[in-house]
Order: sequence, then C-alpha cells, then structure tokens
Amino acid sequence: MTPAPRRPAARSASAIPQLSWRAPQPAPIVLVSGPEEVCAERAISGVRDYLRAEDPSLEVSDLRADDYESGSLLGLTSPSLFGEPRLVRVSGVEKCSDTFLTEAIAYLQTPQDGATVILRHTGASVRGKKLLDAIRSGSGGGVEVACPAIKRDSDKYDFAAGEFSAASRRIAPAALRALVSAFSDDVTELAAACQQLIADVPGDIGEQVVERYYGGRVEATAFTVADTAIAGRYGDALIALRHALTSGADPVPLVAAIASKLRTMARVAGTREPARELAARLGMKDWQIDRARRDLAGWNQGALAIAIQAAARADAEVKGASRDPVFAVERLVTVVATRAPYGA
Repeated sequence: MTPAPRRPAARSASAIPQLSWRAPQPAPIVLVSGPEEVCAERAISGVRDYLRAEDPSLEVSDLRADDYESGSLLGLTSPSLFGEPRLVRVSGVEKCSDTFLTEAIAYLQTPQDGATVILRHTGASVRGKKLLDAIRSGSGGGVEVACPAIKRDSDKYDFAAGEFSAASRRIAPAALRALVSAFSDDVTELAAACQQLIADVPGDIGEQVVERYYGGRVEATAFTVADTAIAGRYGDALIALRHALTSGADPVPLVAAIASKLRTMARVAGTREPARELAARLGMKDWQIDRARRDLAGWNQGALAIAIQAAARADAEVKGASRDPVFAVERLVTVVATRAPYGA
C-alpha cells in the first residue's frame, strides 16, 4: 500500500477547507479520510450533532459504498415532502463499487439543497481516488476532515491531552502520562478511559486517580517493571515483575515496555540540545526527553549497549524463540537492573 503515506501531501494541496475532527462542520460534501477510526467517528458524530442542533427534524440515513444499489444516493438526498434537512453517511468508500463511484462523481456536479453527504474513506486502498480527487479539487463544495493514524507516543499524549482540554478539564502531567501508558496499544480504549475520567471524576485529575481506575492494566504494570529496573532497584523490579506475572501479564508487553524505554534512552544519550529542540527533531515530547535523561543517571554507554542487546534477545524469546518466556523476561530485568551481563 505504498500510495497511502503520500496522501497527506495531496491533502496539503487541496482546494477545499481542512477541518479538525474535533471541530467538524457540515457542507454539501464532507470527506472524512484516514485510518484513525475513533477520530472519524467523532467527526461524523460532530457533523450530525451540529445539523440536529440546527433542526431536530434532521433525517439521517446510512449507505455502504461497497454494497450499493443504483439510485440510492440521489434518492436519500432528494427533498422530502416537508423539506427536512438530510444527512447521508456513506461508509466503505475505499472499497466502493463501480456504480457508486459513477453516481457519486455525478452527484458532485449538482448536490441536493439541504443535504449533507459524509463520505468515509479509510485510506486502506486507492479505490475511489478519482472521487477523492474531484472532491479535493472543489467539486461539490466539500470540506475534508483528516484522521491520520495515531501511532507515536507523542501523538497519543496529544490525543489524550486534547480530550481533557476539549472538556475544559485539568489533568496533571504525571496522571496523563500514566493514562497514556496504560492504554498505549489501543487509541479507542484510551479515548474511552479519558471520557470515563471526565464523566466520573469531579475537579482536577491527579496521578492517584488514574492509578485507582487503571492501575491494574497490563501496560501500566509493564511500565512499573521497566521504571524500577532501569532505576537500578533490582529487588523492587523483581517484586513488580512477579506481581505482574501473577496478575496475568503477558511477557511480551513487559519486554516491550523495557525495550521502548531503553531505545528512548539510547536516542537521547550524549545529546546536549535543549529538550524542546531535541524533542522536535526526534518527534517526541519535551517530557519524554527529560524523563529519558533522568533515566540515564548511573548508566554508561557500555551498560546501555548490553541492556539493549538483552532486550533484543528477550523480545525474540518471548515471541517464540524460547520455551520459557518467563525466564527470558526475568533475565532481561536482571541485566537492566544490575546494568551488567547476566550472571556477571
């Protein structure tokens, strides 16, 4: 799928307005593009709520572009007897049928008055590119809401921070970091966790609140093991590891958490740039740089190299190269916490 990474460049040259998924607005055509489903769902719901607030009689209909019956789009967007506003949500545009593609492109030439058509394209394929190009050229009077993938830790941190900011709620930086760590593998669950805290917790949200709600998450436990091992607290690290394993934690995320922190330390080690400049260059956050520099206290280049090699070995072993993944993660914790080769 090599064309997919090039789409942002195409959007930047678009002739139509680019809207944030947090603040979408209706238009005759609303293109919701990109793979991040939680953002796309928010954008689509936001357009619906906007239109419904203007007129509660809004008619909402759904179509599938990949299972499309000829004439459906025009039929659902045509004015009704009483002239209610219409919203048509079209999913699966990235796998649309030829019939839908032909009719959608024709619809752009004469959009129906009072109708809003939302086209959802995940970017999973180049199918429908002719339609997207037509929309982005300005045909149909459309707008685009981009929903790029949220993969990097810094992007997840920004996403979660935005959830609380949008709700005019304050969360302590340490609490926000703990929350992101607890749901680092699933943006949808991260969004749900943010909304639960916003709904359930009055006032400011601190680290203890996040720990009370989500301290049992495997990922949070994994980072506890990683933090204590990297700090050189060997006994505490083994206790945390045993607690994690008896609580049902899988060795894979435990190793991944340690390896992630070691990689960040390696990227930061030896640099003297200000945190903000280094963070911008590495695609990280200021606090990640500061934390990595604190984690590097007591480490030298040789010990860090040994730990990274041990993490690579453990990663392979917990993913099937060893019959005893628990021993593999125990050995890694020992190497990291003692900052020496295993058995030295």
